Amino acid sequence: MATTRNAHTVWTGSLTEGSGNTTLDSSGLGTFDVTWKARTEAAGGKTSPEELIAAAHSACFSMAFSHELSQAGFTPDEVNTKSEVGFQPGTGITGSHLTLVARIPGISEKDFQRIAEAAKKGCPVSQALAGIEITLDATLQS
Repeated sequence: MATTRNAHTVWTGSLTEGSGNTTLDSSGLGTFDVTWKARTEAAGGKTSPEELIAAAHSACFSMAFSHELSQAGFTPDEVNTKSEVGFQPGTGITGSHLTLVARIPGISEKDFQRIAEAAKKGCPVSQALAGIEITLDATLQS
């Protein structure tokens, strides 16, 4: 079944001096403050588009990886994915670096790495981010 999710942002003021609030409408999980300073310097309790993209990418990759594992006959004990999305003023979003640490009984290192790469390519958010570099460090824990 196809779905559509939505959020909205209300912004007041100039880019560098203004501020906004981004609300997650579909889930109703909350409203989050956004500012240019939080995007280009320390977050200071506010979020940024890049942080929201990182959250989406880490969640999507974890789901894609779990699916790829299932297709190969493996069930993970735990999948922990971090996404770091870079932003450079004047350039834009510079990339997303995924760090995967997982515990999966019975899998070989070779299969683990192959499946992780397949998930990186197959993840719908990775596909949506095709215009930026996506890198992956994958660690199999015992």
